[in-house]
Amino acid sequence: MSNSNSIINNTSSESIQGDVSVFLEKLSDEEFQKLYTQPATCLAIFRLLPDLAKQFIMRLLYIKNEVPLEHIIGWCYEQYTDKVNESLRRLYKLHICTKNKNNEIRMSEVFQENLNNALIGGGNHTSFGSTSTSVDKHKVDIDFLDRYGTEQWEAVLHYMVGVNISKKPSPAVLKLLERSGLMAAKRDEVKDEYAVFNKVDINELEITNKGFQFLLQDVNTQVWAFLIQYLNMVDDLKMDLVEVLNFLFQLGSLQLGADYSVESLTPTQQQMLNDLKHLGIIYQRKRSSKRFYPTRLATSLTSGSMLTSKPSTEDSGFIILETNSRLYAYTDSELQINVLKLFVVIKPPRFANMVVGMITRDSIRRALNFGITADQIITYLRTHAHPEMKKKMPILPLTVVDQIRLWEMERNRLKVEKGCLYHDFPRDRAEVFQEVLNYAKQYNVVIWSNVEKRMLIVTTEGHHIVRAYIKKRIGSKQNNQHRQQQQQQQMMHQHH
Repeated sequence: MSNSNSIINNTSSESIQGDVSVFLEKLSDEEFQKLYTQPATCLAIFRLLPDLAKQFIMRLLYIKNEVPLEHIIGWCYEQYTDKVNESLRRLYKLHICTKNKNNEIRMSEVFQENLNNALIGGGNHTSFGSTSTSVDKHKVDIDFLDRYGTEQWEAVLHYMVGVNISKKPSPAVLKLLERSGLMAAKRDEVKDEYAVFNKVDINELEITNKGFQFLLQDVNTQVWAFLIQYLNMVDDLKMDLVEVLNFLFQLGSLQLGADYSVESLTPTQQQMLNDLKHLGIIYQRKRSSKRFYPTRLATSLTSGSMLTSKPSTEDSGFIILETNSRLYAYTDSELQINVLKLFVVIKPPRFANMVVGMITRDSIRRALNFGITADQIITYLRTHAHPEMKKKMPILPLTVVDQIRLWEMERNRLKVEKGCLYHDFPRDRAEVFQEVLNYAKQYNVVIWSNVEKRMLIVTTEGHHIVRAYIKKRIGSKQNNQHRQQQQQQQMMHQHH
């Protein structure tokens, strides 16, 4: 009578995970206590917290005893109780604070001590790196590091979108691309006539739906998405997770343009240098070199944004969008043009430093099929808007913004739910179907029903409830009928 099936076959796209806090919340208390032995790590995690959580930490930092929860709640106005509770939950999950059975809050002593050391420069440690004592004969400046970091990172992005590149990413980077789900083994046949991104021959990998979403993220989110996948692979690489995390947080505290000694690093952290070099996060002239330089990608890891000393045309904005959805992009970057092709139809001819395109219903629907959202498209357009557009408010034409959202709503009118179909109810016993339907409604598990056709779809969670009821009801009906037949036979026997 029932078929367990999905009403509509749909593959939802997994979102990009670029928030290291979510990864940290999965660690054990033992791992947290080892992490918090490093002042640089404590400071980095402190910088990643919401402002209210930072305020709580600074108030508790020099208090050695437990503090009643009601006192902490009293530090804020009553209307912000929800934000207080959310900030405290973050501190609990990161094992920075604990709550005892008496509703008293206490800060982790290890975190308390080492955050204090980070703030006042106390303790004997190399948590913030050890600068090289000798003079580097091949010293590089910040401009070189910016160029190097950008070139290395964009080489990875160029590979993802299929732009011809002279040097392919390292095997380690290719493995990260595949393990993260940003790219996958190439299909034998490409049926999409617009799939310019699938023409990748190197190592037979092609971009995935998740990879398309990745391209629209800011650089800091992209870098952390890679590093989180790297963290997921540490067991396979025979590396210590705590040492890897400590080094990543250390990089976020280093000074751009300074060179640091390799000798103060653990063997695990020295092994990481070669992998991070291929991503443009650090610069090391050769593998045997005893020093390394952090690039801007590294020093901004815990700042939440990518700050550049000399923004390029692309960084300062290169897109002009008109009210008729026509778009002008002042760029010669193949990467930027290919990213625009995700949701823009590029029109010929193409000029040396400018391309012209149109945002259409089909181009937006195609982007939505890749798992890209209207908000991501709008944010990308706003972030990369030309300086002339940023002089007016709103930055983007409201007609175009509203239209993009409407196209998304149009596509999302169809709701996808998994359910179980019940059919073939007895035609001569309509009351059976009605009783089952009423029972399912009591538990709020009905997705769809048709009384005339005696068909019912319930949620997968409600399947066992409805199935048990049907078995019980049919069983009790059969027992009642059997008893009635026996009673009739007995009465007929007595009559004779």
